[in-house]
Amino acid sequence: MNIMETDNIADRISTWMKESIMIKLFSIGILILILLIPSSWIISIMEERQTRATAVMDEVAGKWSGPQTLAGPVLVIPFTRMEEVNVGKEVELRTVTDFAFFLPSSLTIHGDIAPQVLHRGIFDVAVYESTLAFDATFPRPDFRTLGVTPENILWEEARICAGISDLRGITETPVFKIETRELTVEPQSNIGFQYYGGESIQDDNPLMGISSGVEALLGWTSEADFQSAVNIRLSLKGSRVIHFLPLGKSSEVTLQGPWSDPSFEGEFLPDTRTIDNQGFKATWKVLHFNRPFAQAWVNAGRSLEKYNLGARLMIPADQYQKSIRTAKYGILLIVLSFTALLMVELIKKFRIHPFQYILIGAAMIVYYSLLISLSEHVGYDIAYLVATVSTVILVTLYARSFLSDYRLLLLLSGLISFFYLFIFIIIQAQDFSMLIGSVGLFLVIASIMYFSRSINWYGEPSTRS
Repeated sequence: MNIMETDNIADRISTWMKESIMIKLFSIGILILILLIPSSWIISIMEERQTRATAVMDEVAGKWSGPQTLAGPVLVIPFTRMEEVNVGKEVELRTVTDFAFFLPSSLTIHGDIAPQVLHRGIFDVAVYESTLAFDATFPRPDFRTLGVTPENILWEEARICAGISDLRGITETPVFKIETRELTVEPQSNIGFQYYGGESIQDDNPLMGISSGVEALLGWTSEADFQSAVNIRLSLKGSRVIHFLPLGKSSEVTLQGPWSDPSFEGEFLPDTRTIDNQGFKATWKVLHFNRPFAQAWVNAGRSLEKYNLGARLMIPADQYQKSIRTAKYGILLIVLSFTALLMVELIKKFRIHPFQYILIGAAMIVYYSLLISLSEHVGYDIAYLVATVSTVILVTLYARSFLSDYRLLLLLSGLISFFYLFIFIIIQAQDFSMLIGSVGLFLVIASIMYFSRSINWYGEPSTRS
């Protein structure tokens, strides 16, 4: 084989590699796989920024006061019992103090919250001050059902307890009243401790799942001193969330405040609610039939915190979550854009270099970095518009270097704009995102099938009549 024949073979191989559709598809596939690497980096950066925002919000909330969960009031009455204890080879009888817990027969809670937004750099945190009123009525304690004899009841140590998840939020001395008599209130960080022989042992499940709170001794000396009506007034700060435990046999909770974007959460949704630009008002009504715990028990070994209800103060612009969801569609945008370029290339019979593909793909990857950085300052919607317009203009201007036909140039920019609009609609319509995405992709595939029907994929003479 002479040199000329070798050159001809090399030329044919080079021409085949340049014109082969399979080689083109393979090279585009490799480029897409390569672009997956920076795409994953961008998503990691977004998640890191979201984690940073959460950390800042937690830090601000920690200095103001954390999310609040309130439980109570609960009537707590100690009693004694005898317990056998093995001491060496002998058995001794010791006096042990246990606690009986009684929940109110009716409980009405009214809360007014005054929210505000604190700023730390570019991050916002929703906090609030609240005025809370608890009005409860207790039935006379029935110790017989608990197996406690009357002479063992320590009425002089009876107390009213209320659980507060973050005591730092208390801004004024709580007011406790039994009937019309005001009580002396003290903070308590070991609500849910059990006492054995004078030693406190922390229970695995603190009272109602909340280990801190306030309590007041009732000053009773016997059962004859029993009074049923308890009133509590609290001024409390918190951040983002306020929850209540519906401990009454019949509980009614009303919460209102000038915040137009509340999220009602917990095990119970409001029976009535009104939300407008001026604020919200919600009312819950819960019966003891709706929750799986009794009205009285001995010792604090049960956690009731998960049976809560309440509201979360939402800040509408959750740019991180939306940006991350948008970035997860990044590879789809690149595939669709590369497919549009390939179809134009095959139908119009000209070549686009792989390096030009990868530059366009790189512009679409940088788009997400632009999106997250802008959204932290101007919000997701405006950031999406600015990033999309900037990227479409950049790609269109660059495409002029290999698309001399202005109609094709407009078609390419229109397709890319449509793809970004399609993703934006999916992100906004959360409830219908799956349906919209499936129908949209079906139509895209149908369009590709239609426009590619006349392509001679093998480069052979057509046999169709």
